[in-house]
Amino acid sequence: MTKPYADIHQIMKLVPHRYPFLMLDRVLEFEPGNRLVAMKNVTINEPFFAGHFPQKPVMPGVLILEAMAQACGLLAVRTTGITVEDGVILYFAGIDKARFKRVVEPGDQLVLDCRALRTKRDIWKFEAKAMVGDDLVCAAELMCAARPIEEISAP
Repeated sequence: MTKPYADIHQIMKLVPHRYPFLMLDRVLEFEPGNRLVAMKNVTINEPFFAGHFPQKPVMPGVLILEAMAQACGLLAVRTTGITVEDGVILYFAGIDKARFKRVVEPGDQLVLDCRALRTKRDIWKFEAKAMVGDDLVCAAELMCAARPIEEISAP
């Protein structure tokens, strides 16, 4: 097996998400400005499986889209070099043409493949797909936007 482009420790230096909302375990491929392939190991220990659904555990579609968005955001962050430490965060800005083709169950390895379609100023548009083995799980066009982190002041 080839060495991954980035492991979980490197990913955690680049994205602000943390357990239980960090949806990436490893980056398998990276082409700056073009493509990123990441992986998530789906286990029965995921907190959402307790309620979705107890009789037949299935990963919620919105979380599959979130995993795809995190992979797309990581592509943008690695390409531009911006980080949370710079006072900038990437926000999920849009979903178009989302289609689900297969459920994701405990034990599946979700592979997230995202390609940059275009970028304009601080907004990126991506084509993304999630796969389990050779099976397409979900395909969508996603957008993210880089925005300054605004301090939240107490009333």
